[in-house]
Amino acid sequence: MNVKAMMATILQNQMALRGVHSLTPSDYEEIVDLLIEQFRELELRLAAREGTNRPKP
Repeated sequence: MNVKAMMATILQNQMALRGVHSLTPSDYEEIVDLLIEQFRELELRLAAREGTNRPKP
C-alpha cells in the first residue's frame, strides 16, 4: 500500500469516527491529493521566505 492510499484510509477511518459516511474512496483520495499539494506549496513558500530572510554576506 502506498503512502497516499494509507493516508486516504486513515482519513476515511477518522471521518467515520466522526459520523461522516457519505464520501467515496475516491473522495478520500482526492482530499489527500489536495492536502499533499497544499503541503508542497507551503513548503516552497516557506523555503522561499527563508531564502529571502537570510543575511547577505
